[in-house]
Amino acid sequence: MKAHSEDAAPFTAFILKVANRCNIDCDYCYVFNSADQAWRHLPARMSTAVARSAAHRIGEHAAAHSLSAVHVILHGGEPLLAGPRHTAALLAAVREGIPTATTVHFELQTNGTLITEEWLDLFEEYGVVVGVSLDGPQAANDRHRLTRSQRSSASSAVRGIELLRSRPHLFAGLLAVVDLANEPGEVHDHLASFEPPVIDFNLPHATHDEPPHRNDPGLPEYGIWMSRVYDAWLAGDGNRHSVRMLEDIVALSSGVRSSVETLGLAPSASVVIESDGTIEDVDTLRSVEEGASRLDADVHRHSFDAVRRHSKLAHRRTGTATLAEKCRACPLLEVCGGGYLPHRFSTARGYRNPSVYCADLEYLIRHVQGSLRHHGWHLSPDRATVPEPSVDAGE
Repeated sequence: MKAHSEDAAPFTAFILKVANRCNIDCDYCYVFNSADQAWRHLPARMSTAVARSAAHRIGEHAAAHSLSAVHVILHGGEPLLAGPRHTAALLAAVREGIPTATTVHFELQTNGTLITEEWLDLFEEYGVVVGVSLDGPQAANDRHRLTRSQRSSASSAVRGIELLRSRPHLFAGLLAVVDLANEPGEVHDHLASFEPPVIDFNLPHATHDEPPHRNDPGLPEYGIWMSRVYDAWLAGDGNRHSVRMLEDIVALSSGVRSSVETLGLAPSASVVIESDGTIEDVDTLRSVEEGASRLDADVHRHSFDAVRRHSKLAHRRTGTATLAEKCRACPLLEVCGGGYLPHRFSTARGYRNPSVYCADLEYLIRHVQGSLRHHGWHLSPDRATVPEPSVDAGE
């Protein structure tokens, strides 16, 4: 493992890949349908021995940095494929391995199709809050999220969400991937109808080598799409949920740090532990190229302090120094942060490029900031120097 002498912030979020298989076949999935096919060589589920080693390393890291709390996120593939009994053993191993001085917040991201009362009882026991992936109404969801037999996954996901809603304190929210073919207001309102505390929208993973689909490359279509979501969010008088991307733009425009790693300049605080115990950078880098997330480290032999100083994680430590010149000169840098790391990649220049969604992010940020000004919101001076959007959002 290549070390780097510069210091870095400690990790506070640990993503455990408890299952490396899935019961649906999302065509945009960065785990199974991307450049990196590492899953083929990984155990189908994490063993309790790996979970114990991971917990020991997390506890060691928490003690070294006096962390009062850490987040442990169960992820996949589809994490519920690990089964309730085995998942209970994994949760117990993690809880037992981290000293009581550090509070463990358990989270889980699922496609929702396998949720049962038995699962909810287990989540209750360990205080696991659960997020569900759903791209909108059935036609919108099933455009990309079909089962392996090419059947709809929407009704099973909705059934799982409704079960989860019966215990609202366990419901973390919904996650959707933006698709230009879907009507943004309809998608937002459908997701909002489940009364989630949070709705997350992800832009499809893409690089400069493989750019995102666009109907008109001359328009910031993804920015326009998310601007319509923003308008729908504001228009709903009864809306009590957060739309995290949009709230982060509001917060960053006001000089407050963001809560997600896709915006702003705050370094990522998360790290991935694979089902075999290997430690990786953010796993969405699998959408970039084979091995992009690998750090040649594992929980059996390496501490997280050693990993955080790895040379491949320099982008977390050096702030704007690793960004493209265009980004460093942009008045929206404090809000945009140069865009999400995987979206900056090109074979020619590595990650020293603006995001493939640069124009989209600019459009969306301008739209949100224009709305804030209209409502009398005072923006941080160094984040509010950009004029209103010039593209007609009604196009």
